[in-house]
Amino acid sequence: MAFVAPFVAGRSLSTAAAVSGAPSPLSSAAQRRGTAPLVVSRPVAAASVRMMNQAGSGAGNYDGVRLGPPPDLPSLLLHNRIIYLGMPLVAAVTELIIAEFLYLQYEDAEKPITLYINSTGTSSPDGQNVGFETEAFAIADTMAYVKPPVHTICVGQAFGMAAMLLASGEKGHRSALPNSTIMLHQPRGSARGQAADIAIKAREVLHNRKQAFQIMADASGQPLEQVEADANRTKYLSPEEAKAYGLIDKVLTSEKDLPSKAPSFLSALDK
Repeated sequence: MAFVAPFVAGRSLSTAAAVSGAPSPLSSAAQRRGTAPLVVSRPVAAASVRMMNQAGSGAGNYDGVRLGPPPDLPSLLLHNRIIYLGMPLVAAVTELIIAEFLYLQYEDAEKPITLYINSTGTSSPDGQNVGFETEAFAIADTMAYVKPPVHTICVGQAFGMAAMLLASGEKGHRSALPNSTIMLHQPRGSARGQAADIAIKAREVLHNRKQAFQIMADASGQPLEQVEADANRTKYLSPEEAKAYGLIDKVLTSEKDLPSKAPSFLSALDK
C-alpha cells in the first residue's frame, strides 16, 4: 500500500525532522513495523528548502547555476540602454518612458540612450484622440533634460507628436528603417460645455499646436511657417523624404548602419 508522508508547515515530517535535527515520528513508527524509512540528510534537506524558496520568487541560484525564468524582455532592453515606445502617448506610457530615461541617466550619464519609436502619437490608429499633447512635451523635455545623448529610430510609424519626438533626438543620430512612415498633422482636440469653457480649451489647443510645430521647426531646420503649412493637412513622409525635410539624419538600410551590435542573450545575462 502506498504511504504519503504528511506535511507540516509546507514540508513533510521527515524533511522537517532532518532540517531541525529532531527524531522523525515517521522513523519511530517505521522502526516499530520493522521497515526502513527514507532518511533525508541535513545538507540535502536544507538545499531542497533553499531551492523551493528561490523557486517561489521566480529565480535564484543553486551551486552557482541560475534557476528560474530569464529576465523579461523590457528589462533586457533597458539593461542595454534601449527604450521602446510602441503605443500611443497616454499617461501610463509617458510615466514609464520618463522613468526609464531618469533611471538610465543615473546609471550612466555618458553612454547614449536609444529610443525606438513605433507610435501613432496622441491619436489611436483610427484617428481618435487618446492622449494630450502634454504627454509628448513631457517626454521631449526629459530627452533634453537628461545628460546622455538620445538616439532615435523610427520603426513602423511615427505620427504627429511621435514624429516630434523622433526629430528631437541627438542631431546626427536620428534614423528610420526603410519601410517606416512619418506623418505630420495638427494636434486634435474636442471640448464640451459652456461657450467660455470651449474658448479656453480652443486657446490651449492652439498653444499646444504652435509649441509642437516650433519644436519640429527647431529640430528640422525648417521655418515655422513651412511646418505649419505642411501640417495644416495630414502629410505622410517616406524615410527619404523625412531625411530631406530634416526630421531624421539617415535611413538604416543594412546591419552596418545599426547604432551598435546587439548583444546576445547569454552575454546580457552575464553582465
